Amino acid sequence: MEENCLPANRNILCLFDVDGTLTPPREKIDPQLDAFFQSLRRKVKIGVVGGSDYSKIAEQLGEGDEVIHKFDYVFAENGTVQYKDGKLLSKQQCSLLVFTGWQAIQNQLGEELLQDLINFCLRYMGLLKLPKKRGTFIEFRNGMLNISPIGRSCTLAERIEFSEIDKREKIREKFVAALQEEFAGKGLRFTRGGLISFDVFPEGWDKRLCLEVLQGDGLEAIYFFGNETSRGGNDYEIFNDPRTIGFTVYSPSDTARQCRDLFFSPPPKYCGQA
Repeated sequence: MEENCLPANRNILCLFDVDGTLTPPREKIDPQLDAFFQSLRRKVKIGVVGGSDYSKIAEQLGEGDEVIHKFDYVFAENGTVQYKDGKLLSKQQCSLLVFTGWQAIQNQLGEELLQDLINFCLRYMGLLKLPKKRGTFIEFRNGMLNISPIGRSCTLAERIEFSEIDKREKIREKFVAALQEEFAGKGLRFTRGGLISFDVFPEGWDKRLCLEVLQGDGLEAIYFFGNETSRGGNDYEIFNDPRTIGFTVYSPSDTARQCRDLFFSPPPKYCGQA
């Protein structure tokens, strides 16, 4: 049987995490992989859901607004910012209003809890001794705070250096444990992602937010691909949601391999043959 025997089914969606799934963390997508995913799009719908803001996702997956035309769906900041078919969804189409900057999380948490959270993080990070510290330790996003002990303005080499230290010393894991103890019962979730940071957001504001939009589109199946699918990872909830079929990936090339096996290679899965 020919490798490309599987027919197109644009009623199936392949939904991808970004960092570690389509690209190395905070880097651009490989052109050959980019071409592969565009060939996949001719068979099924494709979409992305990331914790980063839209500008970072666009920087990694395209130039300017190219990304919203390369993917059928783009969900930024865990789905609090939503694009479909190249257009930003209107407020009437989103159960969560699309706010600019940090208003959404501020309105949800309230100023008192937000300041308590920020102050705790700043005190904790002030006591950490690392080989290097840079800038932007707390980044406000539409639906979350992103916390980075080294600072998001570090270079790629410094990012990798911190990641290696973090693997040994569990810096982020210990930080999250301290936050979970301090803010128990406050309705906050803490998830790791990427190499240098973790996210803090209200309960329920994880990547499953995008499924509310997708449920209304009559899709036959939603295949989700992510690299942080274990408990505590920012793909865990959507990976385990009964509305998705979850796949754990270990690199962008592994993502492409799994998609190739599903939609291009024999044995056929959608050819209607036994």
